[in-house]
Amino acid sequence: MQSSLFENTENAFALKSDSELERAYFLFKMISKQPLVRLGTAATRFALKASLPVEGLIRSTVFDHFCGGVNEQDCMTTVDKLFEANVASVLDYSVEGKEDDAAFDECMEKVVSLTKFAQHKDAMPISVFKPSGVGRFAIWQKVTEKQTLTAQEEQEWNRIKERVNTICKTAYETDVEILIDGEESWMQDAADDLVAEMMFIYNKEKPIVYNTLQCYRHDRLDYLKELHKDAQQRGYKIGVKIVRGAYMEKEETRAKEMEYPTPICHSKAETDANFNNTMRFILRHIDDISVFLGTHNEASSLLAIELMEEYGILKNDERVWFGQLYGMSDHISFNLAKNGYNVAKYMPFGPVKDVMPYLIRRAEENTSVAGQTNRELELLKTEKKRRKI
Repeated sequence: MQSSLFENTENAFALKSDSELERAYFLFKMISKQPLVRLGTAATRFALKASLPVEGLIRSTVFDHFCGGVNEQDCMTTVDKLFEANVASVLDYSVEGKEDDAAFDECMEKVVSLTKFAQHKDAMPISVFKPSGVGRFAIWQKVTEKQTLTAQEEQEWNRIKERVNTICKTAYETDVEILIDGEESWMQDAADDLVAEMMFIYNKEKPIVYNTLQCYRHDRLDYLKELHKDAQQRGYKIGVKIVRGAYMEKEETRAKEMEYPTPICHSKAETDANFNNTMRFILRHIDDISVFLGTHNEASSLLAIELMEEYGILKNDERVWFGQLYGMSDHISFNLAKNGYNVAKYMPFGPVKDVMPYLIRRAEENTSVAGQTNRELELLKTEKKRRKI
């Protein structure tokens, strides 16, 4: 399929009113200027900490562009609207940085209730959660580093495992796939081991539980190959979401500070090759591995289409999903959906104040991928010209 597939701005922005298109253009224009992002994020953090009345302003600009709503009911109008364009939604309860059992239980209950709700909602075939949403990061890290846990920490780790199992069991019983997000490398081994255990229990017939591979880590394809061997030996299916990655600066800084070799690929080109090679391995083993391709990269999306054709995988094969974040890369999402591929938008939601750490991270990531932000602006400008606004 030609690269012109992603040039159709009429499809890409069909759901946006003129005023929403203008807002998107304004936001990406702001995000493209690094000093403004730094100033804006600092001011936002300060305003929220000082309880200044800024939630209305945040809600009507950056929040409404990148988030579905403050709660799941609030998201439903958007979910239904997207589904009319054959784009599904993955509701992501994006409250970050909580550190107590009550918050972890609340997150688990939220994911469980969303998963049960999704059972009867065709527009929501997939659920998601972050490991650190259901347990303290420090415990995941200690288990990864094979440190001895105190008796109290052992109990805490058992509660984390119970929460993860409760979510995965619900996903299995409701037949709704569950994506488990990837996080920093120094806690990821514990998550990988626990998720593999969940796959062994719940993925006997087909993938329900999905791990996330961040392909800016140079070891992820080797990890997947080992997991594939284990799955073949022990008789379970693999589910993976593959992304390029979200914590690069933190990873590089920590590796430098603690003087260990960086787990990150040396260049963007290496990361791209790693993502594409991982995708190729998965699609070649589609009978054993199902995939959620979390990418905003046009070249990788086009390669996925070519590989699906090469390996005889139908466009709407339920083992292959394309996914982009809500508010970004609509030219990829809506044009793929229009052409019959399975597409889902990752839709963050939650109280404005609690979702701000997520939104700030999103803005900072966008400034570090200048080409992507410029591409968004170019497409929005093309559509504005087409509409003559």
